[in-house]
Amino acid sequence: MKLNMGMADRVARALIGLLLIAAVLKGVIGWWGWLGVVLVGTAAVSFCPLYALLGISSRPRSGAAGEQPGR
Repeated sequence: MKLNMGMADRVARALIGLLLIAAVLKGVIGWWGWLGVVLVGTAAVSFCPLYALLGISSRPRSGAAGEQPGR
């Protein structure tokens, strides 16, 4: 599995996912808010299957500043 998500993408997905889950638990929104679990999961593993299908990556190109070797 080739990682295809950059840090900003991961942080945004995690925050939005957690907000959706919290809204469901508070009763503010319906069942669809549980889709936040998918957002949190993709952020945790740095891989989005939809990005892979579409050939998209928000990850910096190799050799870019701040990129961790071996990932």
